[in-house]
Amino acid sequence: MTSSTPRRIRKAVFPVAGLGTRFLPATKTVPKEMLPIVDRPLIQYAVDEAIAAGCDTLVFVTNRYKHAVADYFDKAYELEQKLEKAGKQQQLDLIRNVLPEGVRAVFVTQAEALGLGHAVLCAKPVVGDEPFAVLLPDDLIWSRGEGALKQMADHAHATGSSAVAVQDVPRAQTASYGIVATEAFDGQAGRIHQIVEKPRPEVAPSTLAVVGRYVLSPRIFDLLETTPRGAGGEIQLTDAIAALLDEQRVDAFRFRGTRFDCGTHIGLIEATIRFALDNETLSDAAQHLMRSALDEMGVVES
Repeated sequence: MTSSTPRRIRKAVFPVAGLGTRFLPATKTVPKEMLPIVDRPLIQYAVDEAIAAGCDTLVFVTNRYKHAVADYFDKAYELEQKLEKAGKQQQLDLIRNVLPEGVRAVFVTQAEALGLGHAVLCAKPVVGDEPFAVLLPDDLIWSRGEGALKQMADHAHATGSSAVAVQDVPRAQTASYGIVATEAFDGQAGRIHQIVEKPRPEVAPSTLAVVGRYVLSPRIFDLLETTPRGAGGEIQLTDAIAALLDEQRVDAFRFRGTRFDCGTHIGLIEATIRFALDNETLSDAAQHLMRSALDEMGVVES
């Protein structure tokens, strides 16, 4: 991908092969990507964001044991027939429109758990030689306007660059993230000249942390193929992006929106509260229930 011939992304990769051990025992049978936020699973929010950004091919990188995500995006003939006979058109529309017409889902198996970089590399036969997106469903991004990936896709198309989503974090938390250093960061975007995986606060080059949205050049696949295994014997996407910096422009992009880390219990709870409060049907009842619960616990508002 060069600045002279930028192409819009059409394909999005969703690494969903993880075991979700943090949420056991729930994830013994239910993948963490299928955990609900109000009335939709996490994966649906990420898929909707990708479609809104212009993606029509969705590549799910899964493992041989996880079938629930594929089942969710497949047709449910028996359920559709029952809803149709019962005249429940609204519910029927909901399950029929999980994926809109013209959008296809492709499932690729990651045979070994060799890290995020390896999961992205597994999508190479489907993505081919074109820019693409990577979305980590654990990172749920709430926005009243354009979705985070649409903002990034527009930026990447306009500049011919790859783009990595970032947000500001407290310096004490840098050891939990990939951290970037940029040139001429203008408040929204800036060219990355360094990316470091989980640096200690005292040596972190900035407090701009990488979160789970990427728009990447297809060159990343070649670099992933030659990236040595890092910590835990895994192939790190961060290492391949660091190599890409030497060849092509990669921008840090601060999106407009709020990110919820739904890979943690408190993040999942926070997202559920926010989406319930933002739901026209549920907002008033949700506020009432929260106030009642706080009153019962003796919590006094400041």
